[in-house]
Amino acid sequence: MSSIPLKRRELLAGCGALVLLCNGALAQTSTARRLHLKNEHTGDVFNGPYRDAAGPLPDAMTDLANVLRDHRANKAGPVDVGTLDFLADIMEAIGQGRATVLSAFRTPETNALLASKGLGVAEHSQHLLGRALDITFPARLPDAHRTALQLKRGGVGWYPRSSFLHIDSGPVRSWEMFGRGLEGLFAKGTSGRLRTVADRMRLHRQIAKRQALGRN
Repeated sequence: MSSIPLKRRELLAGCGALVLLCNGALAQTSTARRLHLKNEHTGDVFNGPYRDAAGPLPDAMTDLANVLRDHRANKAGPVDVGTLDFLADIMEAIGQGRATVLSAFRTPETNALLASKGLGVAEHSQHLLGRALDITFPARLPDAHRTALQLKRGGVGWYPRSSFLHIDSGPVRSWEMFGRGLEGLFAKGTSGRLRTVADRMRLHRQIAKRQALGRN
């Protein structure tokens, strides 16, 4: 199943955090991979290596589970190494040494709360599985968006007016939301349920047309 040595697997199993591994997360690296993350809501910081050539570092996974916890419920969830690698590759490509985490793991209760407020939250969000991160950077956020799309590693959501990027290790897909007037992206009579892709594309074209007319 995994190239991680038995002792390392035993430590991960007992570190108090469920560590999710995908094929990409098992790729061998010659040096340790690092991340510098700050949770916007709690102020908690992780700054150091999170994996090496043998795989995830148990102490780092425990620390990351805490930093990436659901701050509303104060509950830690699983940590997906593939998503961390996705983020690390984006940061390396755009030359950013640190990222601010706006949302990571969510409990079902938190996800339902956010969906009830019409915030573009998917019912079966990758956040529930610990496989998604909403992040922002001090600079070059549009470059981060372009890089994430080019990597084709999972889901990429772009929120330019709210200045953050969503990435996850789920199926490859992408979307853009405008950060205000989001109620237009939801089907009538539902709460948090997105329109079909075709409906959203029509809406995006309508908004772009109105913006173009406004500039003329």
